[in-house]
Amino acid sequence: MALTFSTKSKAYHYGGRVTTLVILSCMVAATGGLLFGYDLGISGGVTSMDSFLEKFFPEVHAKMKEDSHTSTYCKFDSQLLTAFTSSLYIAGAFASLFASSITHRFGRKISILLGGALFLAGAVIGGLAINIYMLIIGRVLLGIGIGFTNQSIPLYLSELAPPHYRGLLNNAFEVFVALGVLCANLINYETQKMHSDWSWRTSLFIALAPATFLTLGTLFLPETPNSLLQRNKTIQEATEILKKMRGTTDVQDELNDMIAAANIAKSLHHPFHTIMQRKYRPQLIMAITIPFFKQATGINVITFYAPVIFRIIGLGESSSLMSTVIIGVSVTCATIASTIMVDKFGRRALLIIGGVQMLVAQLMVGALMLTQLGDYGGMSRGYAYMVLVLTCTFVAGFGLSWGPLGWLVPSEIFPLEIRSVGQSFVVTVGLLFAFVLAQSLLTMLCHLKFGVFFFFGGWVLVMTIFVYLLLPETKNQPIEQMDIVWREHWFWKKVVSEVNL
Repeated sequence: MALTFSTKSKAYHYGGRVTTLVILSCMVAATGGLLFGYDLGISGGVTSMDSFLEKFFPEVHAKMKEDSHTSTYCKFDSQLLTAFTSSLYIAGAFASLFASSITHRFGRKISILLGGALFLAGAVIGGLAINIYMLIIGRVLLGIGIGFTNQSIPLYLSELAPPHYRGLLNNAFEVFVALGVLCANLINYETQKMHSDWSWRTSLFIALAPATFLTLGTLFLPETPNSLLQRNKTIQEATEILKKMRGTTDVQDELNDMIAAANIAKSLHHPFHTIMQRKYRPQLIMAITIPFFKQATGINVITFYAPVIFRIIGLGESSSLMSTVIIGVSVTCATIASTIMVDKFGRRALLIIGGVQMLVAQLMVGALMLTQLGDYGGMSRGYAYMVLVLTCTFVAGFGLSWGPLGWLVPSEIFPLEIRSVGQSFVVTVGLLFAFVLAQSLLTMLCHLKFGVFFFFGGWVLVMTIFVYLLLPETKNQPIEQMDIVWREHWFWKKVVSEVNL
């Protein structure tokens, strides 16, 4: 069965506007990003707290207190310590594959609801942990929650948003991720002053607040018309929701595109097999490369272990945690700027500009670590603050580009018949590489030392070239007409012909 749409300009004839219903629904759903960001940021802070290390990782705590016998770069090198961080990501990677079938068969709303409930359970168990096993079980439950919400929420946001505001509303997810990281950093800075078990327990328990909001709020969310049609609900039901979402009765053009896409989706019963077909080759490649490149920026060097790195270069516990707060403000502001600009300037321009900014910052941090930080001791306070400024420059470049757009672009490029499984590929690949980096990063730092920053800088160069050559622009293109961008791209049109479509 062939799926065709009329013209590229059809989006301009869609009726409607951004309604209050769409804004409120997007804000509730994007709270999943707040939880994701909070769980990313909280682990790096608590793993730098003396009370946490002394209770669960006494060997690391002892090495940190040594003056001369352990290399500066190696004081935090512990596979058990990294397992606390990385267990969340490996659990999320596998959960995302299972979440795909839930999202496909039962809708986006159910997946978000399950994710919220798992966040609640993980926060409780982690906060009550009395041994390393409870601690990691809590992280695993949080990871499964992330697998469900990261798989379903970007799809939900892209399907809910009108074409010309899809970037703005979808990027709300990454804005909330950045805010979650910032909140975690602020909370860690305050709780470490308790100098007791309640320092890290409070940090872990506070995740209950956004988890409760997401779980309860999801009960009131509307399902997307795309999902309703895919799951054989009535056209009338989908039409009524679409009218409420767009604030107009003039929705027939958009509805027709959704119905055509749903008919194709319902005729295909094996989405994992379907996505392997040649006509979906561009989407499959992007589903693998975009999340891989997002991790290869080296952002997790900062997200996971910024407080640890700042302690390595000579700052104290309190100063290290305050530095992460400053970094969190930088990435949040840049992400908000990206959200405002993405539908005007496009995805490609922001990815290229952000890539250049990240590359320069990575190389300069590596150079400072090479020239100013020896194997033992730290660097002068002035140079340490220079590293902080460059780190803020790096995360601002990420917040402008790969942070929000690493979610936006994949969520909008898949046709409905492979949309759920495609997003699962994105989340699974991203979390698998996040797991690999989280588990190996402190060991890499110990062995490669300053070379870690040159390593990630090289990948930033590769991904920026990739975007320039192979990523088509997707701004303002209706989500059910996205096949056009591949047919008009200089390279992908050779792979995807009109016959195959």
